[in-house]
Amino acid sequence: MMYTEDMRIGERIEDRKCPKCGSVEKQVKSGINPSGTQRNLCRLCGCRYTHNPKTREKPEEIKVLALRAYYSGVSGRGVGKIFGMSHINVMNWIKKNGGSVDKSADEI
Repeated sequence: MMYTEDMRIGERIEDRKCPKCGSVEKQVKSGINPSGTQRNLCRLCGCRYTHNPKTREKPEEIKVLALRAYYSGVSGRGVGKIFGMSHINVMNWIKKNGGSVDKSADEI
């Protein structure tokens, strides 16, 4: 069986839409990112994009728990070890929030 470009295009996939031209036609798979997510290529405008990129952001609940642990007396490195993350993340969250988290440790 011959492999042609028409076979590669396949059927129209609902959520696959080019962010540059907005076309849903002629969208083909074009490899993967280092994180393992699918890359796509728009055959109309030549734009390569990731359909559903992975986020590396921690959930808000984890941030709140980490900040409460920090304000209850655990060091930044200790909080990082407890939650399995870098202590730099914890310190950046502290700088960003500027003390806007409830500092009471009632729920820990």
